[in-house]
Amino acid sequence: MSENIHPTAIVHEGAWLHPSVTVGAYSVIGAHVKVGAGTRIGPHCVIEGHTTIGEDNQIFQFASLGAQPQDKKYAGEPTELVIGDRNTIREFCTFNTGTSQDAGVTRVGNDNWIMAYVHIAHDCAVGSHTILANNATLAGHVHVGDWVILGGLTGVHQFVKIGAHAMAGFASRVAQDVPPFMMIEGNPLAVRGFNIEGLRRRGFTPERLKAVKQMHRLLYRQGLTLEGAVQAIASLAAEMPEAAQDIALMQSFLTASTRGIAR
Repeated sequence: MSENIHPTAIVHEGAWLHPSVTVGAYSVIGAHVKVGAGTRIGPHCVIEGHTTIGEDNQIFQFASLGAQPQDKKYAGEPTELVIGDRNTIREFCTFNTGTSQDAGVTRVGNDNWIMAYVHIAHDCAVGSHTILANNATLAGHVHVGDWVILGGLTGVHQFVKIGAHAMAGFASRVAQDVPPFMMIEGNPLAVRGFNIEGLRRRGFTPERLKAVKQMHRLLYRQGLTLEGAVQAIASLAAEMPEAAQDIALMQSFLTASTRGIAR
């Protein structure tokens, strides 16, 4: 037993913890758990299932990570939860493992700020640099892109995709895909604009901001069908070469949408 592990914690002999990992009082670590260097696990946490946690994460008290999915089809398959590096996971968060009906893995990337009572259900894929405020809830199979911000009490429907740099306001009901860069809010959900302040803080140049503004206009202000907007957005790449990557991101997202986009 490492001196970094509180004597009241229960760590299964099959678990692998880097010697620098700290575990607080009364926490329980299961047989198939792996935890990387520098991660701090607070008191009264339960980490179970086939769960892999990277380096330098901070997991606060009463978190439940790696429990079996809340899916009646689940029959005990050895599905996984994989968490990256440098994430902050606050009190009472619940992250479940995946199911065999999807990739079998729930994934959380790096450098995420995940606040209290957040639920990440089976087969979700959360990118990096996101902020999930208190009580944000992701149903099964949800995909959340990099740099997304979800306001407190926001609920996301099964299979919804939220594009990179999007932002949802407080208590939003998200039942359709949200294109990259957009700002959404409400119940029923509405697109209120694009995330200009967030993009500025991330170093987007005026040219890239101009391209995002134009994509927003084509999707929401010109009265175009979705197919027409996609075609118009594709033509922007030649006019705005500096924003070609942003335009490609939007095109890829729109063509892959399966639930229709929030409009």
